[in-house]
This record gives sequence, structure tokens and C-alpha cells, in this order.
Amino acid sequence: MKFRVSAVQYHLHTIQSFDDFARQSEHYIRAAEEFEADFVLFPEFFTTQLMSIGDAQGHALTINDLPDFTDQYRELFQGFAKRYGMHIIGGTHVIRREGKLYNVAHLFYPDGRIAEQAKIHITPSEITGWNMGAGEGLEVFETEKGTIAMLTCYDIEFPEIVRMAKAKGADVIFCPSCTDDRHGFHRVRYTSHARAIENQVYVVLTGTVGALPTVDLMRANFGQAAIITPNDIPFPPKGLLAEGELNNDMIITADLDLDLLYQVREKGSVTTWRDRRTDLYPDWK
Repeated sequence: MKFRVSAVQYHLHTIQSFDDFARQSEHYIRAAEEFEADFVLFPEFFTTQLMSIGDAQGHALTINDLPDFTDQYRELFQGFAKRYGMHIIGGTHVIRREGKLYNVAHLFYPDGRIAEQAKIHITPSEITGWNMGAGEGLEVFETEKGTIAMLTCYDIEFPEIVRMAKAKGADVIFCPSCTDDRHGFHRVRYTSHARAIENQVYVVLTGTVGALPTVDLMRANFGQAAIITPNDIPFPPKGLLAEGELNNDMIITADLDLDLLYQVREKGSVTTWRDRRTDLYPDWK
């Protein structure tokens, strides 16, 4: 099984309307369509761009206003997925449930279905700055191209949750991310490589670039997309199928071959998934 994935280094800048956001999003999706991508990944928190629209008095919106765009966002990306016939991981969008905010990754299927995965691990700044709630469970998602998981940014830094995703059958981890400096970026990037090696899975990673000068916690972004493989002979020596240029507005694309994953799990130079010492440490069933 082979399929093509694209990852968007989404450029954040001040906009004037929801239509501006829609046009920019569709630009990337049309670029992915030109590359004949089956999946396209947007970054974490890319919908915070909507906060820059401001209110009637010209003041920037707050994080508590962002869930008001949820219906428009879902309708927009559901329409894109159906129109362009691709799976879209619509980054993450902040929603409100029972008075609490959650950072939720959305998978839009070509047939109109929508699946969600709330971010499970919440950073200190997301708690203190935005009072963000944590997701309570992990799901994997069946698609016509294989089984995937959506783990957002900080989630990838926890080996247990990725091991759970692999145990549930995920072969590809899509990781929308948003980091504001080199330290945060490299934490996510390095651990994405570690998770690919540990679990013999692909990791598709991207982040925001640009800036939102009027939006709290989004004034700085440091991002780069990467399509990451296990480190074994069938794959590139650095475990990279593709990567973007740091902090540039762009999209990257590569083909994922699931058969290569199955081969290295069975008879690779190392067989990290099979060689787990579950007699010495817990495992996930």
C-alpha cells in the first residue's frame, strides 16, 4: 500500500475576514491536489489566525472567542475534503465542551465524515495562558489508505501514547504542531524521530510559521514540516523523506509505503517493535 501525503507550513498573518482564512487554506489544498496527495496535514492552532480579524471595535479576539468559528471551520474543511477527494487533517481547532476549551485535531474524510482527537498532553503555557483542557482518550482512525493516529505537538514527546497508537494499529502518526522558538521546535522534531524508530511507523509533522502580532501566545512561530521514517536500509539514511525550509510559507510532499514498514518490522536491521521486553516493563495491548 502506497499513498501520498503533503504537509503545510501554514503562514500566519493578520487577516480581515473568515473568507481570507478560507482562501488561504484552499490555496494549500489546491497545491496538494496538484501533487495528487491523498492526505494533507495542517498545523496545530492554525485557526488562531481567525482571532486576528478582531471585533467591531478593532480589538483582537481572545481564545474564548475562537470556538464561535467551529461550525464555519468544520463546514469549510468538510467541503474541501469532499470537493478535492482527499483526507484533510485540519490542524487543530479550539472547541468548547461543557464550558471548557479543548485543542482538537480534526480528520475530514472525502465522504464527508469528520473525526476528532483532542490533544492529550497540555503544556504549562496552554494551561496558564488559555486554560486549556486535556483530552481523555486515544483513538486511531481507519481510512481507505490505512490506519492513522493524530497526536498533537506535545503529545509526540511522550513515548507511551505513541506506543498505544501503534498497539491499536496505527502505521502513520500525523502530528500537527505549533512552537514559538528553537527549543520547542527541536523537542518536537527530535522526539518525532525517536517515536518513528521505537515503533517503526511514519510520522508526518508540520508547524506554523509567520506571526500574529495582535494575538496572545501567537506572536512568534518557529516551524518546519517533515515526513519522517524509521532508520533502516529501505528508508533514507537520516529517516527523512522530505522536509521544508525553516519558517518559510510552503508545502512538502512524499510517498509513504506501508509494505516497507511491515518488512522492517519482520526482518529489519533492528526489529524494535517485535523486540519489546514486556517481561521487564509494561506493554499496551
